Amino acid sequence: VPLCYLADDDRIVLVASQGGLPNDPQWYKNLVADPSVEIQIGTRSRRMSARTAAESERGALWPRLLDLYADYASYQEWTDRTIPVVICEPIGEVA
Repeated sequence: VPLCYLADDDRIVLVASQGGLPNDPQWYKNLVADPSVEIQIGTRSRRMSARTAAESERGALWPRLLDLYADYASYQEWTDRTIPVVICEPIGEVA
């Protein structure tokens, strides 16, 4: 699934916004069920482990994510759920 992302050192940060809809996107539910992911940016692929950011991590990352894509603020206003922030951490190179 193509997503907007924030590069944070060697981590990739994603937002499971689904445009502010009331339910989490299916890709997020898949990551919760199986946190092993492969992320491709350009021609580089990396194996990573995904996890939902803790509340303190989300608080620190959220302003940076809004700088990246301001519409996330509107999406959060449109829904009662807390939009998950996902941190993907490297576990190895794929290609």
